Amino acid sequence: MVQVNERGAGRRVDAYLSLRFSDWSRTAMVRFIREGRVHSDLRGALKPSSTLAAGEVLRLYIPGLAPEAPPPPLPAVLYEDEDLLALDKPAGLLMHAVGQKWSYGLVGLARDARPEAAIDLSHRLDRETSGVVLLTKSAEANRRMKELFQTRKVGKSYLALVRGSPAWDHTTCEVPLGAAIGSEVELRRGANPDGDSARTHFTVLKRLPAHALVACRPFTGRTHQIRAHLESLAVPILGDKLYGQPDDIFLENLRVGPTDRVRAAVGFPRHALHARAIVFPHPMSGQALRVRAPLPADMAEIVAGALPTWAPDAPVEPEPG
Repeated sequence: MVQVNERGAGRRVDAYLSLRFSDWSRTAMVRFIREGRVHSDLRGALKPSSTLAAGEVLRLYIPGLAPEAPPPPLPAVLYEDEDLLALDKPAGLLMHAVGQKWSYGLVGLARDARPEAAIDLSHRLDRETSGVVLLTKSAEANRRMKELFQTRKVGKSYLALVRGSPAWDHTTCEVPLGAAIGSEVELRRGANPDGDSARTHFTVLKRLPAHALVACRPFTGRTHQIRAHLESLAVPILGDKLYGQPDDIFLENLRVGPTDRVRAAVGFPRHALHARAIVFPHPMSGQALRVRAPLPADMAEIVAGALPTWAPDAPVEPEPG
């Protein structure tokens, strides 16, 4: 399933799909469309010349693009009413299906599970981050919920397993964040005097022999804020391939996958960051709500005393570059 974005509105479907999946030529896409392998939820089977609308949902039955396995179940529902749906996103699940290789996305799973609702995201989590994701079930609820985020009326808290032992029990980091100075990785954020203001409060909840469990409360919403701030405090998140590592570790994982060198440096299949709770006024009623997600098993085992491991048979797809 692919949802057409604003940039795709008004484009021919053959042109749009050949740009979206650049491993396939436009000629190949024309052939697939003529074979009836591309359907719109609005119009059924399409023609190569069909013009797309923003928000239109396309279903692809193309060999190599269509999923080879059935969809995973909808993640655990943490809260639901007529306007909202809160899910406990597992690590590794994308928010939207993206990239050249098919991956199921949380939004698509929710739309299939709630076909009567106009499901949309009100915020995002990185692929490797687990925990609370809040979706809306109508356009008006989505507009109001995004307004609450923009006006900072939504409180979020996270749990992170960090490498090493913090020199503090409580601290607030206010390092401004922008493009990481001296890094060849465009995605990377870091301390930058010309960057955006950022503020995160941290509390150590438990100290382990080589790690610590830290509660994180961001007061601003900068890209990779918690990850970059913990790196700046010299206690990067366990399993993070981008922060707390030299650029070449991230680039090696991106280009060829989790080699023995990457595994040895990183030590865990994903960055151990979990969205624990979200607190906000209901977008329609104003009622105060708090939604929480339990600590996932992979992090809970370490908190209970297990050593972090990254088995050779536990591949993780690289973070988008």
